[in-house]
Formats: sequence, structure tokens, C-alpha cells
Amino acid sequence: MPRSSANRLLAALELLQGQRRVSGAALAAALAVDRRTVRRYISALEEMGIPIVAERGRDGGYALVQGYKLPPMMFSTDEAVALSLGLRAARQIGLGDIAPAAASAQAKLDRVMPEQPRQQAAAIHDAVALDLSRPASGDRPAFLAELAQAARLGQRVQLRYAAAAARGPSTVRTLDPYGVAYRGGKWYVAGHCHLRRGLRSFRLDRIERLVPLPERFARPAGFDVLDYLKQAIAELPRAHAVEVRLHCDEATARNTLFGEIALLETGQAWVTARVQADDLAWVARELARLPCRFQVVRPVALQEALRRLAGELRRAAAGRPLSRPRDR
Repeated sequence: MPRSSANRLLAALELLQGQRRVSGAALAAALAVDRRTVRRYISALEEMGIPIVAERGRDGGYALVQGYKLPPMMFSTDEAVALSLGLRAARQIGLGDIAPAAASAQAKLDRVMPEQPRQQAAAIHDAVALDLSRPASGDRPAFLAELAQAARLGQRVQLRYAAAAARGPSTVRTLDPYGVAYRGGKWYVAGHCHLRRGLRSFRLDRIERLVPLPERFARPAGFDVLDYLKQAIAELPRAHAVEVRLHCDEATARNTLFGEIALLETGQAWVTARVQADDLAWVARELARLPCRFQVVRPVALQEALRRLAGELRRAAAGRPLSRPRDR
């Protein structure tokens, strides 16, 4: 609907809210349109779920169903800030077509909020930036909503899931979805996969088809989808299984080492960090950032990677040219 038509639609709703009955002629005059257009606006409002009583005939008119009132929207300054931050984040986390909906919702809030909250919301829009990782390709908002609803209701679903690039055909999975989460620039659903007979996670951007099933399930009490995803991603098998003992507390390790992909276990004198990695040179660089001593438990090849990195750093400190990386 064009912007001018949308404005007239809102104006028609305001006229209906303010009077017990409005004639078609009065609506047409107030909106500067003909009677046929008024009827189109009334139909649009009814499609939005607003109950309207229409009186037919030359002198007919329109009225909201008796007792019906649109819920008021009143927000404190803190609520306005929270809503604006949430809408801003929604536009940045790879939800494809939801970005225009978020912008539209913000515009509606701006129209109804008092001056002070509205100014706070405008400040969020103009001056606040969020560093949110975006996925390489847009996810499907419809799947996000359907999976969240299925998890809430305990409804089983069937999905067709695309394999990773060049790793075979798609598979059909029956899934009991326990929860949906955004992590590392991607949306995931986690739950019980009947094909694999265990907990699994699936990326939303690789779901090709989703069909709700009539069967129901009970979601495990206290299931934390983010905790599960963190562990599942950290345990994905890669070329090297790394284990390092860190002589620091867990908070220091978590804030400085490997981002959030390491599994940490606190002991009496150290924290054990376990991570799967394809590139030991990257692991060596991450360890070099630590503000504490550490001991490599495995693999032995990581010790050589650390020695090479130490040599590079010594040459850089002495102002000598760095060696060229070895061919792989």
C-alpha cells in the first residue's frame, strides 16, 4: 500500500475510534477520497482483525464493534530504549525480509510514543551501533517463526536438510525441536533427531522444507539451547584435538582464549581448555595472547607451531624480515 494510502488508512481508524458512528460520506470527505475507496479502506481494516459494523445504503456508515478498543501503547523511557535496541538488532542479524518489518514497527512506535521516549528511541537509531556478525546468506524468517512455535507447543516437525557443500544429497529428518538460537552469525534449531536418535543441531539456512507433524513431544525441563550449541560446535571433529592447561582462572580464560569455541574445565591449580582446530598456527597465536602461563598437553605439533611463532616474534622485534610461510 502506498505511503499516502497507509496514512489515510490510519486516519480512518482514528476517526472510527473517536466517534460512535461515522457516515461513509463523512469518511470520504475527511480522507479526500471517493466512497469506493472508503469501502476499500474498511475492508483492509477488517482484514487486519479490526471488527467494524457497516450499515449499507446511501446514508450508511461505519462503527467499531461496541466495546472494542485498540490497546493503548504507553512506554517508559527504559522500555522505549529496550524496544529500539531490539528492533535495531533484528535488522542486523540476518533475518532477510524481517528488516523492513522491523523498520515499520519502529515507525509505528515513533507515532505513538510521548516526546521523551521518542527522542530516546531516535538517539538509539542515530548514535548506537551494534557489532553483530551477519551470516553469508539470509535465513528464512518463516522457518524461524514456525520452529519457535513448534518448540513452544511441543510439536514434531519434518524437515529436508541440505548437506554441507559437496558432501552428498539432502536428507529428510524428523525432529522434536527444543529451541532456536542465534550463534556465530547463524541461526540454529536444536532438538531430538529421530534419524540419528539423539540431540542434534541444524542451521536454518540449510533447511529446504519444513512440515509440521501431528505428533507431540515433551521438551526436557531446563534445556538450554545456547549451552548445547556451544558444546556441540566446540566438539565438531577437526584436524587437531587441542588440550592446554592454563594457569589462570576460568573467567580470564573465557574472556581471552579462542573466542567462545573452547570447552573449559576448572581444576585445582589450572583450567583445562579443549578445542578442535584445523590450523595449529591460529591456535598458537591465540595462546600467545594469554596473560598467564600455559602448558600444551596435546598435540605435540602445537609445540612446534608455538616455537615457529616465537621465532617470528623475535625477528619482528629485532626489525628483521619475517620468513615466508611454508607451502601447505
